[in-house]
Amino acid sequence: MSVKTGASEKKRKMSYERRKSLYGYGFIGLWLVGTVLFFLIPLGKSLWYSFSEVSVDPGALHTKFTGADNYLNAITEDPYYLEYLGDVLLETLWKTPLIIIFSLFIAVILNQKFRGRTMARAVFFLPVIIATGPVFRIISGDMDSTGNSGAEQFSTMFSTDLVGELMQFLGIYGLSDRMSNIITAVADNIFGIVWSSGIQILLFLAALQNIPSSAREAAQMEGATAWEYFWKITFPYVSPFILANLIFTVIDSFTNPMNMVMNRIVDMKNQWEFGSASAMAWIYFAVVLAAVGLITFIVNKFIYYEND
Repeated sequence: MSVKTGASEKKRKMSYERRKSLYGYGFIGLWLVGTVLFFLIPLGKSLWYSFSEVSVDPGALHTKFTGADNYLNAITEDPYYLEYLGDVLLETLWKTPLIIIFSLFIAVILNQKFRGRTMARAVFFLPVIIATGPVFRIISGDMDSTGNSGAEQFSTMFSTDLVGELMQFLGIYGLSDRMSNIITAVADNIFGIVWSSGIQILLFLAALQNIPSSAREAAQMEGATAWEYFWKITFPYVSPFILANLIFTVIDSFTNPMNMVMNRIVDMKNQWEFGSASAMAWIYFAVVLAAVGLITFIVNKFIYYEND
């Protein structure tokens, strides 16, 4: 009798474990179906379109394989693509370090204990919640693209176009045109830098809060200054997050809603040039992948890991 009871309990137990595994497979199955239908199939079609001449008929698309013609046309014949791609790469090159430095600076401040710290953290994270294309365009002054051309007065509070006049007022005439353009470009994008730093600040805050209190106590006992504490304790602990933030910032810059390359690809798609648009998108994807790989390869050599 006891043998039968034990066998029935084992059977019920195995049945419960199997039900749990089926629940897991069910959730994975939903994700898998969505991935195949809404990602892998469109991705494969886009790759095929990039090597084809696509003609549009009512209710159908016809493709004819043409090899790498769309890629060559995007690089050699399109009057805007390479220019826009160079501008995006240059903007990402100088803006990314500024975002990382600003995010780390603000995270160190927000990690201190002071009145209103919760409100300050919410203010810097607020752009992540409302970071939509139309909102960013309105606040940054690009009113025409949103259909709100009569609301210019709203954007004047965020305008930084007076930098040149301020430099002239201060008597700064000796700078070269290139240096003046760099200073003006940085000043004009201050709001964009702050707007794009919410996630990075949050990640740096998580790293700072993982620093053990014993490390600070030991540094204080040794008489370390705040500068020495930052470079000897804080920076090694947050360095793995620098790589994560760099990758996130680069990808975020390449997929910005005001990105000229992305807009060019969308314009080509709206003109029913699916082959050219797909080729541009795949070239852009290759450039982004190469940039992320290069950054990872270089920065990973300077990152401190606890097991090193």
